[in-house]
Amino acid sequence: MTRPLLIVLIVAALVPAARAQNPQRRVASPAGASAAQPGGVFDARTGYVNGRWMELRFGRPLKRGRDLFGLPDFVDFLNDGAPVWRAGANQSTRLTTEAPLVIAGKTLPAGEYTLFIDLAPNDKWTLIVSRWPAQTTYDESNKAALWGAYEYTPDRDIVRAPMRIERLPHAYEQLSWEFLDVTPKGGLIALLWDRKLASVAFTVGN
Repeated sequence: MTRPLLIVLIVAALVPAARAQNPQRRVASPAGASAAQPGGVFDARTGYVNGRWMELRFGRPLKRGRDLFGLPDFVDFLNDGAPVWRAGANQSTRLTTEAPLVIAGKTLPAGEYTLFIDLAPNDKWTLIVSRWPAQTTYDESNKAALWGAYEYTPDRDIVRAPMRIERLPHAYEQLSWEFLDVTPKGGLIALLWDRKLASVAFTVGN
């Protein structure tokens, strides 16, 4: 057996052992997604037709035993140095819709938007729908798109809507954005985390 071949065989044998001792580190706040398809109807032959897709993409931080909304400075804690809350982790929270949506009396054309929450004590939360594009990977030199809510400015806001806050009977460990109570005509865009459910109603435009 030649020396180079012996070295290759030794390395090949050691790699699995090294991986077992040093497993790949798990992402602390994995990506999440939620979808709905309002506006359609069921047809006896073809099934559900004419529905238009809506999708939410967001990072999913964990509660990890923290009293997230009971801290005296919970607004500063969740904003983490940004002017508003990204309402997720890592990338900005994004809403993509194939249908125009009406929220708080304002129409959003089909497209992609970023979502933020302006937090305030006593459950006075405001959902912000913005035209700011989101960075898919962090680039400090990219000033044309946001990472999280850092460098957010309100000049690209399309909608600012008060959120309805409800207390949940169970604590959600991992943050989640969901579509709730969806009908052909609309539903709710909702955030669930800890014992909070914060929602805003939407209707499907023409």
